[in-house]
This record gives sequence, structure tokens and C-alpha cells, in this order.
Amino acid sequence: MAAERPYSLSPACERLLRASVLDEDIGRLKYVSGAREEALRRLGIERVGDLLMHMPRRYLDFTHAYTIEQAPLGEVCTVVATVDRVREKRPRPKLSVVEVSLIDATGVLQIAFFKQPWIAQQLAAGDRLAVMGKVEFSYGFKQMSSPHYEKLDDADAAGSILPVHPVGEGISVAWMRRIVAGALERAEGFCDLLPARLRARRRLMSASRAIRALHFPASMEERERSRQRLAYDELLILQLALRLRNDRNLLGIAPCAHVTAGHVEALLRAFPFEFTPEQKQAVDEILDDMRDGKRIMNRLLLGDVGTGKTAVASVALAAVADTRTQACVMAPTGVLAQQYAVKIGPVLDAAGVSWALLTGATPASERAETTRRLAAGELSVLFGTHAVLSDDVVFRRLTLVVIDEQHRFGVGQRNALRAKGPGADLLVMTATPIPRTLALSVYGDLDTSVIRTRPRAGSGVETKVLSQANRDIAYGALRDCLARGQRAYVICPLVAESDDASELDDVPASREDTEGAARTAPALHSVEREVEHLRHVLPGASIRALHGRLSAAEKDAAIEAFRSGEVQVLVSTTVVEVGVDVPEATVMLIEDGERFGLATLHQLRGRVGRGDIAGHCFIMAGSGSKGARSTAQERLAALERTSDGFALAELDLRLRHEGEILGLRQHGGVFLRFVDLDADASIIEAAHADAQEILRYAHTLEATATLPLRHEVVRRYGDVFREVSGG
Repeated sequence: MAAERPYSLSPACERLLRASVLDEDIGRLKYVSGAREEALRRLGIERVGDLLMHMPRRYLDFTHAYTIEQAPLGEVCTVVATVDRVREKRPRPKLSVVEVSLIDATGVLQIAFFKQPWIAQQLAAGDRLAVMGKVEFSYGFKQMSSPHYEKLDDADAAGSILPVHPVGEGISVAWMRRIVAGALERAEGFCDLLPARLRARRRLMSASRAIRALHFPASMEERERSRQRLAYDELLILQLALRLRNDRNLLGIAPCAHVTAGHVEALLRAFPFEFTPEQKQAVDEILDDMRDGKRIMNRLLLGDVGTGKTAVASVALAAVADTRTQACVMAPTGVLAQQYAVKIGPVLDAAGVSWALLTGATPASERAETTRRLAAGELSVLFGTHAVLSDDVVFRRLTLVVIDEQHRFGVGQRNALRAKGPGADLLVMTATPIPRTLALSVYGDLDTSVIRTRPRAGSGVETKVLSQANRDIAYGALRDCLARGQRAYVICPLVAESDDASELDDVPASREDTEGAARTAPALHSVEREVEHLRHVLPGASIRALHGRLSAAEKDAAIEAFRSGEVQVLVSTTVVEVGVDVPEATVMLIEDGERFGLATLHQLRGRVGRGDIAGHCFIMAGSGSKGARSTAQERLAALERTSDGFALAELDLRLRHEGEILGLRQHGGVFLRFVDLDADASIIEAAHADAQEILRYAHTLEATATLPLRHEVVRRYGDVFREVSGG
């Protein structure tokens, strides 16, 4: 059924949107009823528009199809032929092989399908088949092993490109193709989201043509141009939604419009080092935003590990104290919030800025006193975790919200904190380097300040990837480190041996081998077992565990013991990825390193080499499938080559093709299904610029030319217009 529209339209626009069939229920389409309708709904296809956006997973390109005689050896190609014979063999008890002989006027092609016995029931002599795979020659015949295949009917003409859509039980690929073709006929010439002038300026094909070319392209070049048009639409709608969602925070009089310099100057004098040019530029940008009386700050502070983002943010906190208002810094973990208190607290004290820390581990009496002082306006700065979102935390005048590692918070949590200070400035920080294309997509509604260089270079970190046979090198470095009175981390992916690795974000489940059989993943290292093992490897050393299952008080105690030197080796999960700053820690050993993403590994190694002593990071690489190993080896080799987090982020994007935007989920749909964040840089830039221009022209998209855009923003992301108006 058509989505309800909670806003009014002019009669002309109402007729325009009614004329579109994209919102019609899928059950109204030709061929859709009974089992096929149920199968479509199981795939999440409820509307005609959902069906038309159901992207094919591959294509059969008959424009380049070969006869059996012409099919080139050693190359992947498509052959269309007729099934002559189907036989199933079992050369071993647990191995089935289905052999299919294909013939055409030029010869015979032998096909073998391993461990797929059901294919013998799906194919029969006389079937017309398209197969796509690598052609080999053996025993006097051309052969293919486990190719992609598709049964063709009379409607599937040679010389065309046929889509192969994802399907499920109750609907075949052929029926899906027929249903999509019928939907395209019904939806011909539907209302285009984009104003004609914008389409022409960006040289984009019409939406109607793009969707048809997505499913039935005349060429693969046309299919790519259709993908680019649909990717642009996704990005533009996302940018509009992000900016509109933040509009209520961007309008009005900035609360810190009259920033003086007393506390700021005192704080800058308290730092034992001079800010780098990039830090100074970031400070100037932030203070300019806070002084702007017409617009409220909405800024991202992006920097690599150890580049001094915290120092820059502290200047903004001092600026708030100069206005006699309040600031709140929210961190994702108690460890990181505690780190702020340790690092920034003394500098704020020296500048005469009052502050307090509030986490889940804060004693009840201390919490009561902190909330009292906060409500009375006696505190300028509050550091905390999710605990600051509680109803008893009330600010007298909150004018600055600082959120660190903001992708770890949901939209609702960020908005809940901002609601405690309507109209407050927002400073978002992340220590995870982000490629520009991803930053524009995720944080396209924020102004950005970037810090790449460290204020103190330190001695750096040397990274080595070791095989299991060379484990003694890492253990030797641990012993030498402890003998010098320094400290070390050992990182494990699991807390306990009984944990399910598939439940961990950074640890993939078992992979598939080349014949489709599940491979049992090797056992991963756990914190609990590693603590016991290291007590034998490092006799006499003080060793302690740190992981997310400990209480907040237990985590704080472990970190403090490690910082003071009472604990020499901290065996931890990735909970130490951010927020733990111990200059005496000089060695890190990461177990099962191939199971972590580049960003996580880079963040982890940033915990060592932060002082005057060089750091050493040893990454143990285990075993995996051939394909998995090659990707993992590329990631780990990149870590050995460079310490540039931004370069690593670009590589990580190419290797993993992140398709889900951090911290914001679409209503029941795949996020950015058409966008390639690595290849679509120019499209992302264009959509970002166009969203800004459109909202300058039609701030709430109520102009006639932008109403279709407004309708689509609401459909995909909820009623941001009602959020903006406070309804």
C-alpha cells in the first residue's frame, strides 16, 4: 500500500504522485499471486518500487555468447547450447558429481557440478541452457567446472543481456524476470525524483530509463550508466535527509556567540607543547563556528591516532567556560571517559575550568553531588558515557556537545544528549581515519576539520607480521620489554574459548572452500586462556585481563593498575582500541591478526610507541582459506608498509567495500545498494554539492520541482520534516 504522507501537496503535485505506480502493492502486478506473491514478500518486496530496485546479482551477456567451437580455452565466457544428457556419479561416498553434456551445431561441451546433486533433477535432455565459466580442454572435450547456469525459454532471445535476480523458495529466476518485465511495462514513464534541469546539468539518464537498463540493459556500458544514476539518487536522498534532520540544530542564535579568551588563553599556556599548524587551524575553525551568531556549529574533527584531537577539543571546552555555560563530552566506553579525565582534567584545572566525570561506575553519593552541581551551574564540563543520558542529569545551560567515536552511538542517543541543550553546538570526533568519499556520505551534513600530523612524533611503532613458526620473536620482545621495566599488551579476539566467533563484528565465521563445503575455522585465542598461557611464558610477570564482560569498576581498576605499573602485561580484547594512553607501553602482540579489519589493527597498534620509547607491534597471522588468506595478507602487508591511517582507510574501503552507513539505518531496506564508495567519488561529490544547493532553493523541499524528493526522503528515512518542526 502507498505510504501515508504527513504533509500537504498542491493538487497538481498530488495528481503527479498518484500517477506513479511505485507505491502500489506488489499483489496488483501481472503474474503475482499465491506462492509467487508470498515468495516476493519474503524477499522484502512489498511495493512495485521495491521490485524495480531488486538489483540483479549478475547478468548473462548473450551479446558476447560463443558457440562451443568458438569458446576460447582458458577464458571465462558464455555458451548457449542444448542439454543432451544428464548423469549423476558418486566416485566417493561423500562426493557427488553431476555430469551434463551440452551440444550445439558445432560440438560438445562437458559440464561437471560437484556436491550439487539436486542439479540432476533440475535439468533434462532438450533444455536450452546458458552457461558461464572458464573453458578447459580434457579427455578430448571442452569442459567447464561448476559454471553459473540458467535455463532459457522461448522468450529469452539470443543477442540480449538477461538479468539473474536473487530469488527464494516459491519463485524461479525465470518467473522473477517475467514479473519484473511486467512491472516495467506498468511503471513506464513514472514521476522522476530529480528536477529536469539538475538531470541535464549532471548528464544523468531519466529514472525510468535507468531502472529499465538496470534489469534489461542493451549493453553492459548502459547498465553501468544506470547504476550511476541510481547511486546518485541514493546519495542525494541520504544527504538531504541528514541535513534536514539536523536543521533544527542549525538554526537560531548560536549560544556561544560571544566567546571571550580568558580561559582559552590560560588553557593554551597550560599545554606542555605548541599546537601544530593543523591543530591551530582546527581550533580557529571551531572557535569561528562558536562565535557565529547566525549558525550553530555542526563540525566533525577527524584525525589519525595520536594527532591531538583531544587537545583541540579542550580549547572548545575552555571557550564554553568563557561564556559561563556548560559542555558535555560523551565517550562510548568508561575506559575512554576515564582517559579524558586523566588527560584533560589537569589542563582544565590549570585553566580554572571546573569539571567532573560521570560513568556507570560512579558511586551513588558522588553521582548525586555531580548532578547537583551540574544543575546549579557550578560545573562547566562533564565527561561521561551513556550515563549522561539519564533523566537525573540536568544541565543549567548546555551549549556544547562533544561526541567521541560517534559512529558507536545510535542516532537516538546523540539526539537525546542534544535535547538536554536545545540549540547547542555539536563537535563530533573520531580517531578512525575515514576516506573522503565515506566521510561525505556518513558525515555529509557536518563541516570537517582534519588533523593528519602528530604534535609529538614520539618514537613511532614498528609493525611486524609473524607466522606461527616465528612466535618466539614476539615472546622474546615481550621478555625484553618487561626486563626494561616497560609494559605490554596482548590482544585476543575472544573473551572465552566457548565464545561464538561468528557473533564478533571483526571476526568472520568459517568460510567456504572452492567446492562449496564449509571449512572449520581454526580455534581463536581467548583472553581467559591466554592469561594462563602467558603465566608460563613470562614467569614472575604481573598479568591481568581486560574485556567487555567486566564491570565498569573492574575495567577502571585494570587500566589504573596497568598505568601505575602494578600490572605489566594487559591481556585484552579490542576494548583498548581507543582511550588507553600509557606511554610506558612499548610492545603489543595481536593474536589472530587476519581476523581484524585494517582500521581496528591500526587503532590497536596506536596504543604503543606513544612516548619517548619506540613501540613494537607483532601481528600473528593464522591460517585460512586461499581467498581469505590473500585478502588478509594484503591488509597485513599494508600495515607493515605504512603508518598513515588515511592511506590504510582507503585500502580498507577497496578491500571490504563498506556499503552500510555508520550510525543510521534505512527503514527496512538495504543501505546504498547501488553505491561503490571506492569508485563513485565524483558522484558522491556531486550529490553532496547538489543537496546543499537544493536546500538553499527549497529549504523544506515544498517547491513544486522538489516535492518528489521530499516524498522519497520521508519514505526512506522517516518524517524528518516533522522532526525539524518539533512535531
